[in-house]
Amino acid sequence: MSDSDGKKTLGLRGGPRVGQVKQSFSHGRTKNVVVETKRKRVVVPKPGIKPGARSTTPAPAKSDPSKRPAGISDAELQRRMKALAAAKAREAEDAARREAEDKARAEERARRRAEAEAKEREEREMAEKARARAEEDARKKRETEEARTRAKSPAATQDPAAAQAAERTRPAGGGKPASTPRKQDRDQRGAKPGGKGARSSGRRSGKLTLNQALSGRDGGRQQSMAAMRRKQERARQKAMGGPVEREKVIRDVQVPEAIVVSELANRMAERVADVVKALMNMGLMVTQNQTIDADTAELIVEEFGHRVVRVSDADVEDVLHAVEDKPEDLEPRPPVITIMGHVDHGKTSLLDKIRQANVTQGEAGGITQHIGAYQVTTDDGAVLTFLDTPGHAAFTSMRARGAQVTDIVVLVVAADDAVMPQTIEAINHAKAANVPMIVAINKIDLPAADPDKVRTDLLQHEVIVEKLSGDVQDVEVSAATGQGIGDLLEAIALQAEVLELKANPNRAAEGAVIEAQLDVGRGPVATVLVQKGTLRQGDVFVAGEQWGKVRALISDKGDRVKSAGPSVPVEVLGLHGTPEAGDVLNVVDTEAQAREIAEYR
Repeated sequence: MSDSDGKKTLGLRGGPRVGQVKQSFSHGRTKNVVVETKRKRVVVPKPGIKPGARSTTPAPAKSDPSKRPAGISDAELQRRMKALAAAKAREAEDAARREAEDKARAEERARRRAEAEAKEREEREMAEKARARAEEDARKKRETEEARTRAKSPAATQDPAAAQAAERTRPAGGGKPASTPRKQDRDQRGAKPGGKGARSSGRRSGKLTLNQALSGRDGGRQQSMAAMRRKQERARQKAMGGPVEREKVIRDVQVPEAIVVSELANRMAERVADVVKALMNMGLMVTQNQTIDADTAELIVEEFGHRVVRVSDADVEDVLHAVEDKPEDLEPRPPVITIMGHVDHGKTSLLDKIRQANVTQGEAGGITQHIGAYQVTTDDGAVLTFLDTPGHAAFTSMRARGAQVTDIVVLVVAADDAVMPQTIEAINHAKAANVPMIVAINKIDLPAADPDKVRTDLLQHEVIVEKLSGDVQDVEVSAATGQGIGDLLEAIALQAEVLELKANPNRAAEGAVIEAQLDVGRGPVATVLVQKGTLRQGDVFVAGEQWGKVRALISDKGDRVKSAGPSVPVEVLGLHGTPEAGDVLNVVDTEAQAREIAEYR
């Protein structure tokens, strides 16, 4: 081959051009900058080879080591290929799953949309049916009214042709006369854009759906459902021939002792303005915030046609008397015996002899200064409850309370002293309480004792003993020697048997406060004699103006007990305040009732 076959020699003409540029700075400093310019290399095809011709040399095999990345074996290459295939498979599965989920969501949206449209369509059909039914009823009623009018009118019977002509000229929508030409022209021109008709057109569109709320096609101001119902009701009443009068509801109105005018109107379900107007007609210039008495309120309630139910604040105590004992629930109870008499006539000494105890030593000067409540069991097993009252002149109220809660009064009269002022007072208390009396003539062991003088003196006060042909038992006893104690207990048992004392232990407790004092360390303490029911620990009770919850019950012997039945005296702890002696103790259900009753009292 020769060198002149058209080939060109190799060169670097297409390479970059290198030049220098001198850059000048201040103070005479310069800097040479090398500038390199790169030019695009243009490949000129050979004249004998076509641009689109493909090479006839075979492609190298895939497993050619020269084309494989450096340092990778065949096993590694196979593993990588499998990993790529698995990744492509996973991508295909994910794409299929996403497509299925999208399809399911689209089907669910389509189903919900179809259900919503069906529901809206059903509501529209129901509304259309109701409207058509109302129009049909109105048309029938209108035809009936027109027929009745034609039947009543004499002109209709005389000239039927004129009636038919008038019927043809009457519009189909109602019984109003046809519009005049001027009104028809005004209707054709249309109402003003801002008029009431333009504003109310298209407002009645049924119930508000979710799609309408989201699209907001009805604008910002929309008619509420209540307004739409009122509008439908007005249209229905208008079609039926006027508004329907509502029937007045007669109510039972509770009228307390004082009530505010607005509250009275609220209980009657009447307008406050009407109540105020009625009061002004009666001559009372009041406002809705002023209070009127029960009589005036009763007149107002009767004027408005309601029934009056008078209530008072004392009704809160009705719960205390709501329980009535049945005869089959009553059980025998021990009698309550009150020992009364003049001071130093031996009342407490006689009781000590019965109880086989010594109470007199604990009193100041040996004189009883409080009501002592004790329970005694006799030799034959009978249980007796004794109340020992003071005999001093300063304790008149205590003697009166003792006579009020007792079943039998034992009047102790000293045989050597006869009848004294406090003896007379005790007789009067027993008569006032209508309680049977037994006369115990004490101190018969003394030389100066004269029992007959005692019986004679009692005649002056209308107390006739059995020895003088009376009905009052008398027993001669001696507290010092114990003489006649058995006879006294036998007389008490006989009198109790005649009285047939019974009580119901299975009910809420009711009793009397015999004594009450503020004890240091224990707080308010009340001595209570249970008369009905059973008082238990934890019961909520009311005693006069005080209330409380039974924290502990202490018997007459000083022992703690869990409960106390009828005719059992106990000390009650747990009061919120000290009640008055003589108050009635009642057990209630809740603390709220107890607090309400105590506040009322």
